[in-house]
Amino acid sequence: MSKKGGKDKANGGGTIALNKRARHDYHLEERVEAGLSLQGWELKAIRAGRANIVESYAVVRGGEIFLFGAQITPLTMASTHVVADATRTRKLLLHRREIDELVGRVQRDGYTLVPTALYWKGNKVKAELALAKGKQGHDKREATKERDWARDKQRIMRHHNKNA
Repeated sequence: MSKKGGKDKANGGGTIALNKRARHDYHLEERVEAGLSLQGWELKAIRAGRANIVESYAVVRGGEIFLFGAQITPLTMASTHVVADATRTRKLLLHRREIDELVGRVQRDGYTLVPTALYWKGNKVKAELALAKGKQGHDKREATKERDWARDKQRIMRHHNKNA
């Protein structure tokens, strides 16, 4: 049995998949944790490290939130009686008031729901969703310039401290 504060070694511990492209394509504002409704073969594939959320997004349908485009590649030894669809729509599990708040922000304010991470919390798989607004081309270039300048600044400071 694992300790409450530590990582769960049986499940690989920590992060399953990151969506690094979300930070590049969107201004991420508020983050929400959601459960994920999965089938047995999907859980086994996630434990084997076969999850990808780069092309995924969340959509509201009928008062519920669903994850589209998340790819969980089935294992070759998956059960023969189950038809495994790698990119099936998966339901996100949230409280009603959280869903209502997110629906309001998406419809009124023009936000998009973007998954930024999949991770283990105990023995459950959780998805981190972010309310996001799309970046324009000039915003992306500006972010790249800032990142490059921060890297150069670190390099200059390291070189200066070495010679001092």
